[in-house]
Amino acid sequence: MLQLEIKEALFKECEGFVNNRLQNVESVISSNQKALQSETKSSAGDKHETGRAMLQLEMEKAGQQLSGIKQMKETLTRIDISKISNIAHLGSIIETNTINYFLSISAGKITILNKIYFAISVSSPIGKLLLGKKAPSSIVFNGKTFDIHQIF
Repeated sequence: MLQLEIKEALFKECEGFVNNRLQNVESVISSNQKALQSETKSSAGDKHETGRAMLQLEMEKAGQQLSGIKQMKETLTRIDISKISNIAHLGSIIETNTINYFLSISAGKITILNKIYFAISVSSPIGKLLLGKKAPSSIVFNGKTFDIHQIF
């Protein structure tokens, strides 16, 4: 598989990750809105108010998650997968002696053709270290040295 095809596959996995999270959060928001609308005042007034407050907290939490998802989508729109450079930037794949990274969003472990990549944000601690690096070079993270073999 060509470097560009690997990038494309990783990018599509990240898009799928974001869309899946978006669906889950929208589902939570929808079900909470329905629950809030169906809540009726009963003789147990305190219990009713507690239930509404809990739903309201869930809605706020879902709103924050929705904001994070929008930021991830924005980050993905800034990635140009056709750009190949030996300097690590948003959209780069960095292959090291132990772990392979895709500088994009924090989507975790992705396997492409039996090879493991970790989609990480450029604002994550390891992402900040990798940003701007050239191959060959090395970084030290959590007391471990990572030798950068290739960046594309």
